[in-house]
Parts: sequence; C-alpha cells; structure tokens
Amino acid sequence: MADDSKNNQRGVNNRLGAIGSYAAIGDSFTEGVGDPGPEGTFVGWADRFAVLLADQLPDPDAATNTAGSAGSVHGNFRYANLAVRGRLLDQIVEEQVPRAKQLAPDLVSFCAGGNDIIRPGTDPDDVAERFERAVADLTRSVGTVMVTTGFDTRGVPVLRHLRGKIATYTAHVRSIADRYDCPVLDLWSLRSVQDRRAWDDDRLHLSPEGHTRVALRAAQVLGLDVPADPDQEWPPQAQRGTLEVRRDDIHWAREYLVPWIGRRLRGESSGDHVEAKRPDLLPL
Repeated sequence: MADDSKNNQRGVNNRLGAIGSYAAIGDSFTEGVGDPGPEGTFVGWADRFAVLLADQLPDPDAATNTAGSAGSVHGNFRYANLAVRGRLLDQIVEEQVPRAKQLAPDLVSFCAGGNDIIRPGTDPDDVAERFERAVADLTRSVGTVMVTTGFDTRGVPVLRHLRGKIATYTAHVRSIADRYDCPVLDLWSLRSVQDRRAWDDDRLHLSPEGHTRVALRAAQVLGLDVPADPDQEWPPQAQRGTLEVRRDDIHWAREYLVPWIGRRLRGESSGDHVEAKRPDLLPL
C-alpha cells in the first residue's frame, strides 16, 4: 500500500487553523501500552503527538510578557486521552465516543477495531460498518476526526496469520476516511515499525521507539514540522542465532502468551478495572 501521508495533509491545517485541543480514543495502542511512564502509567504515541501539537501553538504570554518570565511552554493547549487497554469497538463507542463529543475538541484521533479483528470468527466487514457509524457520529460533533489504519503484520509472528483480515479492515478504514474527509494515520505504510525493535517484548504492543515513530507520522499527516523522520532507518544490528531466537520464543510464550490465553479462557480483559488516564481536556 502506497505511503500517501503527504496527501493526507490536504488542507488539514488550513481547515482547522491552530489545533488548541485534542482527545484520543481507542484501546491499548492509544493508551500507550509498551511505553512505560512514571508510577506505573504509560506514555505512548498519543501523548507524544499531543506534545508535538502543543509545540505548534504560540506562547500566549509572548506578546504581553514584558517582565521576561517564561510563560506557559505549551500555551493554552489542552489534551485528553480516553483510551483503555483491551477495549473492543462497541465498548469504545459506548464509553469513549460520548465523552469525546462532550469535550468537543478541535481534533479527535479514533483508533478502534483492532481487538475485534484479532478475535477468531470476527468479520472485518461488520466491524467496519460499526466503525463507520461511530465516525459519522463523531464528525457531527468535533472539529476533525483522524482515523488510524492497522499495521502490516507480516513481520509480527503472533499476528502474521491475520494479515489478510487486517488488510481488509484497513481498506475499509481508508474508504470511510474518504467519505467523511478524515485525515488518515496510515500505519500500514509506516515501514519503520516492521523492525522488531519497534515492538515491546509482548510482541503485541509498540516499544517506546515504536510509539515515538507513530507520533511523528501523526504529526506529518497534519502537515506539522517534525524533529525527525518516522521512517528513518534503524541502526545496524547483529544477526541473532537460532538458539537465541528459540530462547526468546520460549520466554515470550511463558511470560505473555500463556497469561493472555488464561485471561481469554476466564473471560477477563487486561483493561478490567482500568480507567482512562486523562478523562478531561487539561494542559500538558
């Protein structure tokens, strides 16, 4: 799939003007799992993207501040993150979309459906229909809705067998974006996340560097100047031997796969009893 992130900039900044508020909705990807922060929290691409957005705003005190004090480094920018790990599309629509509409920010990023797609027996066409209804609802209430495609999982062993299903859903998301004039954060075309180092040890979530590259790509989509190229090549890495790879696979199965299967058998979710980390639009 072609990289058209530059095309996705089509007048977004001109249409919005400066983006003064941003709300992120979604699941573990948008909550930031894999990118640990202080006191057991997560940072993640959306938090990092929010900083890039805030950096575009002028200091509100710059014109009037004659005493030489610094003022607010991020101006009047406000940010909410409503995402919760493990959430399915219908849960996001029920729990997060109404709150995003109530907050009515300049920009909402909407990434949902991934947890539905990886479940056995789900139909990507059906998931896409429900996703479109939510996009239609959001676009009537907020400034701009940026939607997010799936990753190309050919290099992700635990998800490789779902590549066709994810590609179908991704094609639907892009079509929905065209119909509702939504900018697209196209993760399928982000080649840098094909590298193993872009992924956390659990092989399901991005690493801090992976989250950083997604944040940079999101800023590019909106036409912002970015401090680095999200598709910058990774440093050379020594090739791993067969024994090392097998040892890592065994560790991964014991530490991550078995607990994940256990939660599924018990009907539990990693997001049970977890609440949104930033439920209100607040300064950074």
